[in-house]
Amino acid sequence: MTAEALAKVCAPHTASLRDVLERIDRAGLAVALLVDGDQRLVGLLTDGDVRRAVLSGAALTDAAVPFATREPHVVTAGSSRALVLDLMRALRIIAVPEVDGAGRVVGLHTLSDVVGAPPLPNPAVIMAGGRGTRLGALTRSTAKPMLEVAGRPIVEWIVLNLVGGGVRDISVSVNHFAEQIETHLGDGRRLGCSVRYVREEPEAPLGTAGSLALFRAERPELAAATLVMNGDLMVQFDPGRLLGFHERTGAAITVATQTYEHQVPYGVLERDADGTVRAIEEKPTYTSDVSAGVYAVAPAVLDLLEPGRPSSMPDLVQACLDRQWPVRAWPLAADWIDVGTPSDLARAKGEA
Repeated sequence: MTAEALAKVCAPHTASLRDVLERIDRAGLAVALLVDGDQRLVGLLTDGDVRRAVLSGAALTDAAVPFATREPHVVTAGSSRALVLDLMRALRIIAVPEVDGAGRVVGLHTLSDVVGAPPLPNPAVIMAGGRGTRLGALTRSTAKPMLEVAGRPIVEWIVLNLVGGGVRDISVSVNHFAEQIETHLGDGRRLGCSVRYVREEPEAPLGTAGSLALFRAERPELAAATLVMNGDLMVQFDPGRLLGFHERTGAAITVATQTYEHQVPYGVLERDADGTVRAIEEKPTYTSDVSAGVYAVAPAVLDLLEPGRPSSMPDLVQACLDRQWPVRAWPLAADWIDVGTPSDLARAKGEA
């Protein structure tokens, strides 16, 4: 919400019921916020609160604050869409103010904002068929994307982020413990989207890209780029920005990237072929851009995949490079955790 839009929905704590109704009407929302002179939240009123006040005998000139919710549920500045949506669903509320550390109002989340981002024409495919062997006992009886972080399976966090960004058409590639994922996500309606499934043969896994051939076979009419992402990622990003960048640059594939730093725990020598040491650097740190496991893929690229043949996303990227098709990098400006090991999972849970 812009500062201008927020100003329209905020009224002074001395406002009358009529003032509040005017704010609700002007902002085009069903809610208004009462704030003090320092912009600290004093109360929240919905149009229903005003209606009930009038029906109980209050005049429109009466002060609004006695009819307000004085301690409404709030979230801290910068809270994720998924967290806000979870709160709204759990408490059955339509609006959640966002406040800073001093209790000042800095934003307002409404249900239409959280789940009502303009729908994108782009489908998404979540790769959720891996066995998660590096997680050991944790995935012995549980699909890796079904491991929980903050009370919700990883794959559900992924779906909520996509839905919040306008992606409504989601396919999930499943294999290992497929029924767990299918049972949990269902057809996607409870999460605000449509979920379909791409099913690999259990004994013939197709890799991180091979199942995209199955997806393409089911969607021959597809004309928009497909957002592809791994099913073990804890990341919040704006799908529309990635897909917009992809379209503007005319890329065949756009790879979301993260900066990876690796510190060598030893002194590194620079030497000549004859063994002469020219320099030594103690415990240097090397920085690289790495794939974040999130991609935008043009329809023509999906046509490169052979049905039934295993393939990986690096293979698909290389196939584009071999044909001199443009491949772009899009820096992912967000916290990102690839949940591949027990320590990664602990970090995602905030336990490490």
